[in-house]
Amino acid sequence: MNSKKFVTLFLTLGLGFLTVFAGEGVEPPVPVRTVAPVFPEDLRRSGSSGIVTVSILIDEKGNVTEPRVIKTSNEAFSQPAIDALSRWKFKPAKQGGEAVAMRVNIPIQFTNKG
Repeated sequence: MNSKKFVTLFLTLGLGFLTVFAGEGVEPPVPVRTVAPVFPEDLRRSGSSGIVTVSILIDEKGNVTEPRVIKTSNEAFSQPAIDALSRWKFKPAKQGGEAVAMRVNIPIQFTNKG
């Protein structure tokens, strides 16, 4: 039986969490290098905060490819989120001991601290 389950990993930098839809026997990818997004200065000055959820494909080498925004609270946060995630590095997902590509969704929180 090939049941599916959600796996959630909490990231140490408080950027959000990584949710993957993994089949049984699949080890999810693990972030080994994260990069914080650049907060757009005009949104910082206006006091705006927001969240962007980006779908990325993590290849067999742990590189981020094919980023695409699937949800955003403000379009101006989208490109900074994509730029940051494009620089992340992962320990790739594994299935049967072999590295495999996996698509994951990562929410990036933009919190205005003043």
